[in-house]
Amino acid sequence: MHTFIFGIYPYIALSVLLIGTIARYDRDPFTWKTSSSQLLRRKQLIIGSVLFHIGVLTIFFGHVVGLLTPIALLEMLHVGHQFKQILAIVVGGFGAVLALVGGFMLLHRRLTDSRILATSSTMDIAILALLLFQLCLGALSIFVSLNHIDGSEMIKFMLWAQGIFTFDPNAASYTKGTSWIFELHIFTGLTIFLLFPFTRLVHIASGIFAPIRYVLRPGYQIVRSRRQAASVGKHPVSKPAE
Repeated sequence: MHTFIFGIYPYIALSVLLIGTIARYDRDPFTWKTSSSQLLRRKQLIIGSVLFHIGVLTIFFGHVVGLLTPIALLEMLHVGHQFKQILAIVVGGFGAVLALVGGFMLLHRRLTDSRILATSSTMDIAILALLLFQLCLGALSIFVSLNHIDGSEMIKFMLWAQGIFTFDPNAASYTKGTSWIFELHIFTGLTIFLLFPFTRLVHIASGIFAPIRYVLRPGYQIVRSRRQAASVGKHPVSKPAE
C-alpha cells in the first residue's frame, strides 16, 4: 500500500488532473464556473471566502516551495533544515487556522440556508468537506512535526516530491517509516487533485491561465456604432477587445 500511495497514485492523480482539466475546458466550457449565490448571506460569504482563500493559498504555495526547492539550493543559501521546519510549522499553522475558520463558515452557510443548499450540488458539498478534512489533517500533522524539529522528516518528503517529478523509481522508498498521519494527508491531497477536473475547483485554473490566454488569444466583442445603428441592414463590426 505504501508503494501505491507514494509511487503510483501520484502519477494517476496528476495525469487525471492535467488531462481531465483540459478535456473539460475543451468539451464543456460552459460548466467552467462556480454557481453564484453571493446575494445570499453576503457578509458571511465575504468573510469566510477571504479567510479560506488566503489560508489555502498560503498553504499551497508553502507546500510547493517547501517540497520542490532543491536541497542543494537550500544548502548553498545556508538555509538550515531546522529553520525551514520551524518556518513551515509557523506559516502552515497560520494558514491552517485562517482556512479552517473560513472553510467552516462557508460550509455552515451552504448547509444551513435552504436556498443555498437547493442550488448546491452533492459534489460542491463533498469537495468542501474533503478540503476541510485535509486541512484538519495538516493541522494535526504539526504536532507530529514538533517531534522532528530538526527537519529530518521534512527532508524525506522533499526527496519524495522531487523524485516524483524527476521520475525517480525509488521515490516511494524515501518516505518509509513516516507517521500514518502524513501518509493519510498526502493520500487525501492527491485525491483532491484527482477530483479537481470534476468539481468547481477548476475555476482556480482560470485565475492562473486567463491572463496568459488573453495575451496569446485576445477576445472579441461586438461593437455597434451610432452611425451603424441608424442605418438599416448594416451588420455589427467585430473588434478586438481591449
